[in-house]
Amino acid sequence: MKRATIRDVAADAGVSIGTASKALNGQGRLRPETRERVAEAARRLGFAPNPLAQALLAGRTYTVGMITTDSFGRFSIPVMLGAEDALGAGQMSVFMCDTRDDPERERRYVEMLTARRVDGLIVTGRRIEPRPAIGPRMGIPVVYAMTQAADSDEPAVLPDDVGGGQAAAQHLLATGRRRIAHITGPERFLAARKRATGLTEVLGAAGVPVADGGVLYGEWSERWGREATARLLEQAPDTDAIFCGSDQIARGAGDALRLTGRRVPDDIALIGFDNWDPMVRGSDPPLTSVDMCLEDVGRAAAEDLLAAIGGEAAHGVRTVPCRLVVRESSAAAGQPEVAPVVSAGGGADC
Repeated sequence: MKRATIRDVAADAGVSIGTASKALNGQGRLRPETRERVAEAARRLGFAPNPLAQALLAGRTYTVGMITTDSFGRFSIPVMLGAEDALGAGQMSVFMCDTRDDPERERRYVEMLTARRVDGLIVTGRRIEPRPAIGPRMGIPVVYAMTQAADSDEPAVLPDDVGGGQAAAQHLLATGRRRIAHITGPERFLAARKRATGLTEVLGAAGVPVADGGVLYGEWSERWGREATARLLEQAPDTDAIFCGSDQIARGAGDALRLTGRRVPDDIALIGFDNWDPMVRGSDPPLTSVDMCLEDVGRAAAEDLLAAIGGEAAHGVRTVPCRLVVRESSAAAGQPEVAPVVSAGGGADC
């Protein structure tokens, strides 16, 4: 059966092709009865508008570019999945581009996406540190996710690292721990400093000092977790909880605790950060960890981008609540069962 065209609709409704097109696309100043007659003709003939033609009429391509510097790693993948969910609901197609952290490769992708006339761009990465802005040279809406633009108020969506540290501290205090240490990554990383800030704020308000005299900054590795924990136990042997800035650090800390005969959680509670499934479920016992809810970050970024494309642009940085997923490694002393889930910052489960 031949597919109906706009010409067929116009002939059936007794109007010109231009009038039929305006009526179906909500354009022009037409009488209501004319619009209704054209709509009825379209329904009767089973006419389906051409999406590409409609996009061209609206000055849009219904496509979005996504640029990542994370080589589709464990941070950018959930961000992208969340963004795709929101963009798919908005009937947007997505071009995904991996820059491999190469500025020249990124420049070429930006040029390619501009040539394809994408309606907007989401930029994501593996660190929340500010990076060079893309927006000014694009001329289209740009939203950052899991990263942010330097010297720009372009919208960015980040996980609430401060809130994640606060949730970890609140949980440890609630389970009776009072000699709490913090082992984390390099101090130059904004995420490491924010997580430490969240922890120390809550402990300070409770009158509880950080064990070993302060935060132990190092690197994002199991090796650092082992080294820092061995040092900690020498200098502060009465430590009863360790909050780690990543799950990898926590795995290393757990190894060191076992070597010294410390039991988790009976002697020392242990908490990680990232809720990276292979790490938390492969730990013995399973590791309590802060989940950054990265799919929610991606979803929020995509929603901001859709709003900007529609003329309602956001500005500045906003955060998405993290979620503390409690497992056996941080149960109350003498009570090794799994505690209930605690949401950081009062946010919903991700």
